[in-house]
Amino acid sequence: MKLHAIKKVLAACGIAALAMALLAGCGGGGKKFLNIATGGTAGTYYPIGGAIAEILNNNIEGMNASAQSTGATVANINMLKDNEVDMAIVQNDIVYYAVNGTEMFEGKQVKNLKGIATLYPETCQFVVLDKSGIKNIADLKGKRVAVGAAGSGAEANARQILAAYGLTYDDIDAQFLSFAEGASALKDGNVDAAFLTAGYPTSSVQDIASQNKIRILPVEADKANALIAKYPFYTKTTVPAGTYAGFDEDVPTISVMAMLVVTDKVDEKEGYDITKAIFTHLDRLVAAHSVGKLITVDGAKQGMSIDMNAGAKKFFDEQ
Repeated sequence: MKLHAIKKVLAACGIAALAMALLAGCGGGGKKFLNIATGGTAGTYYPIGGAIAEILNNNIEGMNASAQSTGATVANINMLKDNEVDMAIVQNDIVYYAVNGTEMFEGKQVKNLKGIATLYPETCQFVVLDKSGIKNIADLKGKRVAVGAAGSGAEANARQILAAYGLTYDDIDAQFLSFAEGASALKDGNVDAAFLTAGYPTSSVQDIASQNKIRILPVEADKANALIAKYPFYTKTTVPAGTYAGFDEDVPTISVMAMLVVTDKVDEKEGYDITKAIFTHLDRLVAAHSVGKLITVDGAKQGMSIDMNAGAKKFFDEQ
């Protein structure tokens, strides 16, 4: 074969190889790439997201799922909107705001999101020192209250719960502090109450309880019902006695839910396969993190705050 003919053959082979590589990189050969946005590596979303990726890879043919550390809910929703990720763990209240264009998403509505399932509760906790004598949320009138960082999901939760008791920020001395800052201020006596939204037991609350007897203020059933009627993302929760040191009573309150969402690019079949894989291998989530035991088929639509992916809905309707 002449030299120029050999060069042509080699060039053709190179182009074919490049085409095959590009096809493989774009999901050719039946591969389905799925990026899952989670949260910080020290949080709960990251290990749960990693376990979900493992479940999908082991149980859906051709799946190549990976979990990545992110700035959590608000960042995750923006990444979904921009098609930078395919699936994310988020708080159900924040995704409700995004889809409806309210709170921190006012004027920035995100329409392309669908729910797969709610996962586990992130509990609303008004924490006070027992020695303060504050027994219920109505007692916060005129008090210094750390309500969460300005514009955060926790701050919106605090504002909504206070409103159920007829209180606005005009009725309290509102301090816009993150819970870490609020917890320090509570220990130092610079605020009378601190609010957070997090799964219990919460490490920062445990830290306070190790040095001071604390009280979690209850959200009574009638107030919880009114909040749920107005905001569909809330669910009733009981923080059990013994959750924190010196904590000797069950306390009724409300929670938002961590949930799994996708974009509308995930079709019905993919949604069904993803949901089936996860919810028939829940033991892997239990092994990944203690909150895994709270993730159940029966609870997977509790607090569902947006329209569901058709395949996910189909799976739960069959159960």
